[in-house]
Amino acid sequence: MADSSFDIVSKVERQEVDNALNQAAKEISQRYDFKGVGASISWSGEKILMEANSEDRVNAVLDVFQSKLIKRGISLKALDAGEPQLSGKEYKIFASIEEGISQENAKKVAKIIRDEGPKGVKAQVQGEELRVSSKSRDDLQTVIALLKGKDFDFALQFVNYR
Repeated sequence: MADSSFDIVSKVERQEVDNALNQAAKEISQRYDFKGVGASISWSGEKILMEANSEDRVNAVLDVFQSKLIKRGISLKALDAGEPQLSGKEYKIFASIEEGISQENAKKVAKIIRDEGPKGVKAQVQGEELRVSSKSRDDLQTVIALLKGKDFDFALQFVNYR
């Protein structure tokens, strides 16, 4: 019998991020507490740019955006937001969406699977993802449960389970 396997990835649906950004922009344009403070959120190339005339307001813009991401099922671990920076009279926050598992993070996950997972489960790093395989599907389910119980500083999804 062939081995069963699944892939561990860290991917974000770009369209969902775009939808969350549009919802946040709409809410910011309509909310009373954002009137007259120059608050905005938009794409700036591959980054997300949040602007307002005070540090508190720009942090509130970030908070609105984060709540929209959560509603759309996107982990906040994928959002890498910088600190508010003063630029002229405006405060700005640049944020980016992190995708892919770095080599060192993939090695950490593979080590946890080797040390704490069931025997006979193999983990291989393949680019920005990790392939986990075993003869037993139950062992794979155990590995998924084990990894969901851990708190990583990056988002994980489990795909291609077969």
